[in-house]
Amino acid sequence: MDLKKIDAPASTVTYNRNEVDAQTNNIYEAISIISRRAEQINSEIKKELIEKLEEFATYNDSLEEIFENKEQIEVSKFYEKLPKPHALAVKEWLDEKIYYRNTEEDNK
Repeated sequence: MDLKKIDAPASTVTYNRNEVDAQTNNIYEAISIISRRAEQINSEIKKELIEKLEEFATYNDSLEEIFENKEQIEVSKFYEKLPKPHALAVKEWLDEKIYYRNTEEDNK
């Protein structure tokens, strides 16, 4: 996922209910799909952040010395400024980039 190219809002936005449930005709199903995608995005971002922060990690047994690593701070600030996972998921949903299927309909 390229986080720099995502144009989801960073703050709270009111969405048109009809746009959100247009694909499923059920607002609860749409919200369920969006929330599952938000969980996936959150885990991807968290994994990526941990990997980047581990590059700068210094393992020290002494509690007396604490170093400020400027690169680590910059990486943290970048991830703090990103839109929240639910905003990214809603943007993907409205752009119809999320694939979903109803397994109950598949079984019939």
